[in-house]
Amino acid sequence: MANDAVAADALPVVPAQPARDSDPVGAVLAAHARDLVTALDDTLAAFLAAEVATLTEIDAAIGDFATTTRDAVLCGGKRIRPTFAHWGWRGLVGVAEPLPPVLPALAALELLHTFALVHDDVMDEAATRRGRPTLHVALAARHAAAGRRGDPRRFGESVAVLAGDLCLVWADRLMAHASVPATRLFEVRRCYDQMRVETVAGQFLDVLGESEATGWSVDRALRVARYKTASYTVQRPLLFGAALAGVTADAPQIAAYTRYGLAVGEAFQLCDDLLGVRGDPATTGKPAGDDLRSGKPTVLLLLARQLATPAQRRALDRAGAVAGDREIAALAEVVELTGAVARVRRMIDDRVAEALAALDGAELDPTTRAALAGLATAATDRRA
Repeated sequence: MANDAVAADALPVVPAQPARDSDPVGAVLAAHARDLVTALDDTLAAFLAAEVATLTEIDAAIGDFATTTRDAVLCGGKRIRPTFAHWGWRGLVGVAEPLPPVLPALAALELLHTFALVHDDVMDEAATRRGRPTLHVALAARHAAAGRRGDPRRFGESVAVLAGDLCLVWADRLMAHASVPATRLFEVRRCYDQMRVETVAGQFLDVLGESEATGWSVDRALRVARYKTASYTVQRPLLFGAALAGVTADAPQIAAYTRYGLAVGEAFQLCDDLLGVRGDPATTGKPAGDDLRSGKPTVLLLLARQLATPAQRRALDRAGAVAGDREIAALAEVVELTGAVARVRRMIDDRVAEALAALDGAELDPTTRAALAGLATAATDRRA
């Protein structure tokens, strides 16, 4: 959730290098990526159409609410969490295994993601998401335009919370459509439940950090990254895919997925830290310097304080207390001058190397190995 929920949608679903005729593995990856995203979108659209129709029968207003929630699911994104789950599954079953039986379970992760996005935007009081108004902001605007009674902001936030809740229920219902043995689905659900618990835990630490930033440490900020991002975005989706494949917890691939997922997930969050200070709003879909505005104790800002001169530290102490674009840009420059940006980039490189090392000795389908290697590299070269 939190920053990760925004930036995660910018990660490519296949390695960043384009496929060439002389690169058969790249061609296979590109084909898998296209087919997977199309299949996920089709699965979500068909499922949600039936759900919206059922709710519309209760009341037209509920149908409008359900349609708005459906649109929040289908309005964009690269389907990152289902993609990692897909490769977690594909790495153990091979490229020939048919996809349709597990599609509902994979697509359910996108509904979980929408739940996280919508609730996070309310908690962060975020105004934009993917370059558009966030759901609670859009709902508030509709409330005001319709001339309804009450506070539009309160209405928008309340309905957005309900929309997130509905996505969480929809995720459970869609997952039940997976055509896998009941005992295997039970193990899948157990992994899914752990993912949800860890997501809530990471988000709580993220919220807590903003209220007591002065007592936060780099180690604790990394702990937030592990649960807010690594678990929810990479590690647990991979293990979710392994559970769909019927692999037990003691299989050697599980250790490789766990090691890879933690490393890539942390690298992913560290990239978000950089984007939260120096990201381009036209690309990220969020205002520049969001972390500086909120004073969020990210790894980057905590390292900047550690490395800062006394004068730089006095400037950084203003994080969370300034809002003007010029002041934010000046603070971002201070962060860079401390050397913290270079330090975080080295931390990202170290984690990508760790992830690639985890793949080297793993017994995985070769196409999956190439896909995961490409995704690990892509996590270090994001602009949003």
